[in-house]
Amino acid sequence: MASTYDVIVLGLGGMGSAAADHLAARGARVLGLERSGPAHDQGSSHGGSRIIRQAYFEGTGYVPLLLRSYELFERLERESGRELSMLCGGLMIGRRDGQVVTGGLHAARLWDLPHELLDAAELRRRFPTLDPRDDEVALYEDKAGLVRPEATVAAQLRLAAAAGAELRFGEPVLRWEVLPGGAGVRVRTAAGRYEAGHLVVCPGAWAAEQLADLDVPFTVRRQVMFWFQPAGGLAPYAPERHPVWLWEREEGAALYGFPAIDGPHGGVKVALHGDGEECAPETVDRAVRPAETAALAACAAPRVPTLPGRLLRATTCVYTRTPDEHFVIAPHPAHAGAVTVACGFSGHGFKFVPVVGEILADLALTGATAHPIGLFHPHRFAGARRAG
Repeated sequence: MASTYDVIVLGLGGMGSAAADHLAARGARVLGLERSGPAHDQGSSHGGSRIIRQAYFEGTGYVPLLLRSYELFERLERESGRELSMLCGGLMIGRRDGQVVTGGLHAARLWDLPHELLDAAELRRRFPTLDPRDDEVALYEDKAGLVRPEATVAAQLRLAAAAGAELRFGEPVLRWEVLPGGAGVRVRTAAGRYEAGHLVVCPGAWAAEQLADLDVPFTVRRQVMFWFQPAGGLAPYAPERHPVWLWEREEGAALYGFPAIDGPHGGVKVALHGDGEECAPETVDRAVRPAETAALAACAAPRVPTLPGRLLRATTCVYTRTPDEHFVIAPHPAHAGAVTVACGFSGHGFKFVPVVGEILADLALTGATAHPIGLFHPHRFAGARRAG
């Protein structure tokens, strides 16, 4: 006989753990199922840090979600008793007419967000680790910074469990189905069979497998993150002196980095955004190749002269993205009353984790949300897979 719940959450990474937290806090009987362990390093919610910012060049429609997400991160820190975020400021660097600067300025002005526009000379003066070209500028945002993904996931899981959620790890889902008449869902794993009134699917890199009928052409790409000991030491990269940054490059993937947040031996994290080869999550090559380190060094050195310095470590993660790089957050088009989906977040999603959890709880329990999510409906890809 199947165990029964109000809501089953499939996947307990960033979004799934947030959904479990919000659902359990509202009194729902929640089962969370995760193929790996808690706060694991096999998907996209690891690597020690993620950039957060509000002047969003990817689209002004994201800004109200970001404002709410900041509030919820603060609440999560209070409720968990853990420091999860750091507002050390942030720089979006590139040509004045590039997407990063023009898009960020448009969002900042539309939503009246505090910001500064720095020319190359002012950027070098205020942040001497950086060496822009004379034709480059930077949008500086004081309320930008970083969050810690593993700590955030762990905090959400602890709060969900404390509120009564049953969380099961190392238990991949074999299949899920909607019951006849749409009267709930059934989920099967090797360990058992479970039923619930609603299913929330947060599959991360396994979106194409778990949501094959969604007709969204997801791509999964292998990404590498690096930590270097800068030439001359870490002092210029201390968080009180150095912001997070993202550098738009005409020749390829954007470069991004962080201050030194992990103590005297933690180094400085830097990486390229979205340049990796396509892969499958089960078989992704976790080894970092010397050529990848060399390519990153060649990209960083002209812009951040004391990097790369000495390589301390590197690790891989996976990006799961949609063709337009916007998220998918919606009731499942074929099972609207029984299934909610959330996927395609990689590259810029983690800053939205707590508000996505709130949205998913809204949709699972009431069928609607007050948050603006029209941009994220999968119907925008209708027929895309067939046309390709």
